[in-house]
Amino acid sequence: MNIYEKLDKIEPAITKSDFLENKGLGNEVGYFIFDYEPEYEIIVREYVEGLIEKQSYSFKIVEYDLYEILIDHLKEKKYIKKCKEIEEKKGMKQLVKAITSLLRMGSGNDLFTRTIKENTPDSAVVFITGIGKIFPFVRSHKILNNLHLNFYKSPVVMFYPGKYDGQSLSLFGEFKDDNYYRAFPLIK
Repeated sequence: MNIYEKLDKIEPAITKSDFLENKGLGNEVGYFIFDYEPEYEIIVREYVEGLIEKQSYSFKIVEYDLYEILIDHLKEKKYIKKCKEIEEKKGMKQLVKAITSLLRMGSGNDLFTRTIKENTPDSAVVFITGIGKIFPFVRSHKILNNLHLNFYKSPVVMFYPGKYDGQSLSLFGEFKDDNYYRAFPLIK
């Protein structure tokens, strides 16, 4: 199936009562991944924007672009200049470590989980975007693991530029992330 055919299946999938009741197989909380080839990033972004603008549903689609959340946080803390200095003086590996620490990614109460929990209204569908833009600072399995432990009220769809086979994530089809078994492919 081509990208347009796959995109056309999103709206019917997210408007089904099973999806909106936020239950996966075995009554697990509804976490879904829409994977796609990275070269279709712009097409997928435009499609997501169109769905959000449409908003003629019984629920509200709320998008969280992880990259934008990170940049806003760094600006708010006045850390942009500091990040540039760390990268220039100590390298990218140290910058990744510093940002991961700042975000509290190992805590289960990280910036992204807090943002989503505090800003998602009732009767919402959460779209998580920006996965490719935020790499290598945040790994998608970390986001999913932290959310899965702390956020239950709305179905979540992660838009993932890579491959998800129901067990493992491969960003851009090249970087294997840790195994993740709790999400379901949005489109089969």
